[in-house]
Amino acid sequence: MSSAIAETRFSVLDRSRTREGHDGTEALRETVGLAQEMERLGYHRFWVSEHHGVPGVAGSAPTVLASAVAAATRTIRVGTGGVMLPNHRPLVVAEQFGVLEALFPGRIDMGLGRSVGFTDGVRKALGRDKDDADDFAGQLDELLGWFRGTSATGVHARPTEGLTVPPFVLAMGEGAAIAARAGLPMVIGDLRNRERMLRGIELYREIFRPSVWASEPYVVVSGTIAVARTPQDARRILLSEAWSMAHARTRGTFPPLPSAERVESLPMTDKERAFYEAGLVGHIAGTEDQVAHQLDGLLKETGAQEVLVTTSTYDRAALVDSYRRLARIAAQAPA
Repeated sequence: MSSAIAETRFSVLDRSRTREGHDGTEALRETVGLAQEMERLGYHRFWVSEHHGVPGVAGSAPTVLASAVAAATRTIRVGTGGVMLPNHRPLVVAEQFGVLEALFPGRIDMGLGRSVGFTDGVRKALGRDKDDADDFAGQLDELLGWFRGTSATGVHARPTEGLTVPPFVLAMGEGAAIAARAGLPMVIGDLRNRERMLRGIELYREIFRPSVWASEPYVVVSGTIAVARTPQDARRILLSEAWSMAHARTRGTFPPLPSAERVESLPMTDKERAFYEAGLVGHIAGTEDQVAHQLDGLLKETGAQEVLVTTSTYDRAALVDSYRRLARIAAQAPA
């Protein structure tokens, strides 16, 4: 095993993806069960996400789901990847994480993103518009102020004030610069656009300002990793999500995950096929030896301290097996 892999933390983000023939209730319960399995395998963190009005995603209330995950586990860190701060008042977010930290001390992470609802209908239902993301830096500063007790309102967040919940910024677009200026750890994705990802990491490290939250830059790279007995089996893990993305790009809705067998039998238009094939490339996938080699290259290229794995697929057994094999690569589980 390379020194780069040995020195790296590995964590998991689960989006509570729904599967064809199964409902959102099952997806949420499977997320909690997956967290328990990831804890047994030795992963460092387990995060959940925020999506609204998406047929293929059941995770709409990340702090609620994080509480369920934390209650069902004992040692793994639990957090959000992330709470979309423009959708909420910073005081409410601070209070929610304060309650989580009070209930599960020393185990809670606060991953924060800039996205505002994916469609006009969702944004209207949230009482938000696209421009609300423009003041993310100000919203972030206000949120952190509730923990520091520096709000100028005279109000004190309970039980938040004085607690320490590590904040992370999901760096999309200007997020890298915002994370750097705030002195916060950064989570950056898009393994399929390595050049853009490397530019974001370089900018982040170049302008990083030490803070009470982090004395030096901390980079988490996120993306899909599929590990299986054969390269063909690893590729099959990618099929469900690739089709769902193609469906979303061409039809405007992100559907539940279909099985790999159904995807392989689907008739596709030229446009759908192009998006589908594009969705299958740029990920880290293969056998354990192949993935170890690809990971080594990624970590040496980025200098990242942590990898956040975001794999989704219809076959839950194949997903767990992939995480088990990845844990072996990272020497976090016995062979």
